[in-house]
Amino acid sequence: MEASAALSRIGLAGLAVMGQNLALNIAEKGFPISVYNRTTSKVDETVDRAHNEGNLPLFGQYNPRDFVLSIQRPRSVIILVKAGLPVDQTIAALSDHLEPGDAIIDGGNEWYENTERRIAQVSDRGILYLGMGVSGGEDGARHGPSLMPGGSFEAYSNVEDILKKVAAQVDDGPCVTYIGEGGSGNFVKMVHNGIEYGDMQLISEAYDVLKHVGGLSNTELADIFSEWNRGELESFLIEISADIFKVKDEHGDGELVDKILDKTGMKGTGKWTVQQAAELSIAAPTIAASLDCRYLSGLKEERESAAEVLKEAGLNDSVGSVRSGIDKKKLIEDVRQALYASKICSYAQGMNLLRAKSLEKGWNLNLGELARIWKGGCIIRAVFLDRIKKAYQRNPNLASLLVDPEFAREMVQRQAAWRRVVGLAISAGISTPGMCASLAYFDTYRRARLPANLVQAQRDLFGAHTYERVDRQGSFHTEWTKLARNAGAGASILK
Repeated sequence: MEASAALSRIGLAGLAVMGQNLALNIAEKGFPISVYNRTTSKVDETVDRAHNEGNLPLFGQYNPRDFVLSIQRPRSVIILVKAGLPVDQTIAALSDHLEPGDAIIDGGNEWYENTERRIAQVSDRGILYLGMGVSGGEDGARHGPSLMPGGSFEAYSNVEDILKKVAAQVDDGPCVTYIGEGGSGNFVKMVHNGIEYGDMQLISEAYDVLKHVGGLSNTELADIFSEWNRGELESFLIEISADIFKVKDEHGDGELVDKILDKTGMKGTGKWTVQQAAELSIAAPTIAASLDCRYLSGLKEERESAAEVLKEAGLNDSVGSVRSGIDKKKLIEDVRQALYASKICSYAQGMNLLRAKSLEKGWNLNLGELARIWKGGCIIRAVFLDRIKKAYQRNPNLASLLVDPEFAREMVQRQAAWRRVVGLAISAGISTPGMCASLAYFDTYRRARLPANLVQAQRDLFGAHTYERVDRQGSFHTEWTKLARNAGAGASILK
């Protein structure tokens, strides 16, 4: 539709595909929306789509002033532009025309501290601000994403009715909730992406083991993943993996997946998640392993060269010898169980990071509610998120998903299969860093006593860092080297 005399309920600036799709979703739910983009052809394109997709109440505007003035007060403007400087530039362009009580909602993948800086910056003018994580990709934006808005509660209240209609709908409500103050919405979306990194890595390892140790074809893999998607692993990522295995290569024989260069791209949210985990002293080894694998995948030429050098040095491919005695059916079931157990560890790490940050910042995050809004729309949507929600409802102070009675029972039931898969992969020389990291995390967490006593003794010896004892209170320091020499001298006298 062309510009209208009636005011729009909301505005959206930034009309790349995500912006266009979200704007069309809002219009389709019956909320008149104004749209703006610096490149005017994008405005025309969006207006055309609105016309073609059902004469939707979407109105194109061609400069910041007209755009802002076309929205009813208190105005709410969503911006979907590239994170960083473009967000600041867009805020500056819009702020000149916004009035106190109006709100800016940044829907990009922004670093949470940038959002907190902007909240303070625009509050001088009386403008409200939300940093809103949007997950689900282009399709989710158009048909129902998972939304994670954090910042001004007043700004959220002004658009709550819109967000609840636009978000993905699941059995217990829309996939949106007010996350908390400050940059909490962006932080939650960042951790969602970190969990996503872990999920994708674990699925790729399951694929690698089944393909190379099990010798399964893409057709068999498609069938297996489709079957898995009807059980406890039911999720968006398992579903799309099954679809990927089916697609033929239009430029040659076989399936397209085998022709794709094995170098993984990334935007930075996985790295931020691992950095934050380190800052907060939270172990997140599965997510960290997935990040390391993306870095190593980028070294394609180095890896090809290393393969040659090590082959010449006498390293033999051990996959064949391992594959010869494999029971395929048992392997498939073991890999399914290993994948499930590893995923629980990955989600546990993400949830622990969210809780630690919530405590540090006073955000009061509701972990059960976060699991609920991830049940639909988003990339990590999965059936077992409902069970994660219930675990936190049973015990909001749950130390880890691993000690929830239901999940603990499942981990114990699956650990034998998990160990078989990891052991088999190690014997075959196939790296499964995500599954190994998850298993090591599980084994470390479940042990009442670790060899950290030796590490503390070493620290005390070379740095006088002191140590505590298991049998008495206080901090202690020992002259280890002197005592060891005396003990050694005593021993030689005894001889």
